[in-house]
Amino acid sequence: MTAVDERDGVPWWRRAVIYQIYPRSFADSNGDGVGDLNGIRAHLPDLAWLGVDAVWLSPFFPSPMVDFGYDVADYCDVDPVFGTLDDFDRLVDEAHELGLRVIIDWVPNHSSDQHPWFVDARASRDSAHRNWYVWRDARPDGRPPNNWRSTFHMSEPAWTWDETTSQWYLHLFEVGQPDLNWDEPAVEAAMHDVLRFWLDRGVDGIRADVIHCIGKDPALPDDPPELEGIPHSATNDVPITHGRLRTLRRLMDGYPGDRMMVGEVFLFSPDAVASYYGRGDELHLAFNFKPLFTPWWPSRWQETISETVRAMAGRDAWPTWVLANHDNARPRTRYDRAAARHGETPEGRARRSEARVRAASVLLLTLRGTPFLYQGDELGLEDAAIPPERAVDPGDRDGTRAPMPWTADPDHGWPTRAGHEPWLPFPPEAEARNHASLRQDPGSILHLHRRLLALRKRTPALTDGDFALLAGPEGTLAFRRGLGADRRVVMVNFTGEEIDLTDSGDLAGARTFEVELSSDDAGEDGPFSGRLRPDQAVVLRP
Repeated sequence: MTAVDERDGVPWWRRAVIYQIYPRSFADSNGDGVGDLNGIRAHLPDLAWLGVDAVWLSPFFPSPMVDFGYDVADYCDVDPVFGTLDDFDRLVDEAHELGLRVIIDWVPNHSSDQHPWFVDARASRDSAHRNWYVWRDARPDGRPPNNWRSTFHMSEPAWTWDETTSQWYLHLFEVGQPDLNWDEPAVEAAMHDVLRFWLDRGVDGIRADVIHCIGKDPALPDDPPELEGIPHSATNDVPITHGRLRTLRRLMDGYPGDRMMVGEVFLFSPDAVASYYGRGDELHLAFNFKPLFTPWWPSRWQETISETVRAMAGRDAWPTWVLANHDNARPRTRYDRAAARHGETPEGRARRSEARVRAASVLLLTLRGTPFLYQGDELGLEDAAIPPERAVDPGDRDGTRAPMPWTADPDHGWPTRAGHEPWLPFPPEAEARNHASLRQDPGSILHLHRRLLALRKRTPALTDGDFALLAGPEGTLAFRRGLGADRRVVMVNFTGEEIDLTDSGDLAGARTFEVELSSDDAGEDGPFSGRLRPDQAVVLRP
């Protein structure tokens, strides 16, 4: 496993497909109902078989689990529910042996209120760690220092009163996630040490959680009325953040092996997101969340793609694409809900549901940039229905975090012992839509993903090629990828009707092309008919 492609020196992450693992829900090795590091280790060969290039592990650090690991009580250890540091080291070694790189979460904006730093900080105004967090006096009338609202609870302030020291502390997210004060040099130094701890253990990359929030206007001004709540105008996209990112980039670049950092930059302007790449001296990658909120219709996707490509090209930055993650409904669920709102019948949704996500997967994995898959995307999972008595997340994100079904038997590959059941219910259809069952079916969505990933690996046009949208008939999206003589055309039918492309602008000559891959697994390695079947996506080879 090399850091760069020995043929041309391209960093590995530009050509990679990165697979997100939510540890609590991926695989359980000991029957306590919670996924763990040894469960992940057991299934690394399955991910290598699938063809992904790297795994990104969501937080596994000691935590009271107010926000299920994003409230960190110790940045340099493993929560016992997930295993031990030795388990983590074995995971990294075994992943590397399989050719998989390992990316881990890093949560720099806030800690848990149970972290020793904050426990000390709230003990006294004179404590050693007091300035490691953001404290302010009340306004004269006793109200919080400004009008900022909690990201997770918009009706509540982003401030909590501390009775011991008679000041307010800032928490942009949960009350139990106090914001670290990056204006304090000791905080920045400590968080750099955290990175070094994990980089020294061999991790290949870092996913930086809400990295755009580590810079704050020290005056902490009120949000203007039209922005009261989200976004916090004085905490999102503050110029000082970019200087801190340049320092982080130098730290990352000081390690061998082309370590990378991808940032969660939750800003909806593609130009704002692109700015976090700097001049090639800040983030290596920044998440592009627009696809998560783009309806399944070609004009909206064309807009999302065009805006992203334009913004990234202006900075010579490399795009990312994502259809799902641990915070948002799965694409199958999103698209089915939207179809119901637009009057599609239950019968129509049953017929088209998987076909839509198959087509979306072809789109995701053929765009120019680095795609991220979320665990279970390759199975075509939908969100689980969570009974009120089983709900655990205050942000209503349980459905997308349901346990991964590995087998068709009742426990779906999750060993159970008395008094323990999986921490959340399984997704619908788990008895049929599980890894083992779909692996036995060459026509399954799992095998579609495997073919797509293999196609990317052997096709320079798809990993490195240029990109151009093509004109096509209403209801379709088409684009060209090309690198020298290596060219591909990708076409997606967003409708439930067959579409004839015979006299369709840029696509009129498509009858001369070969079908290299089809989302519905029909007609591959044969001539293209010039017609797109309902909800079909194809990769054509001229």
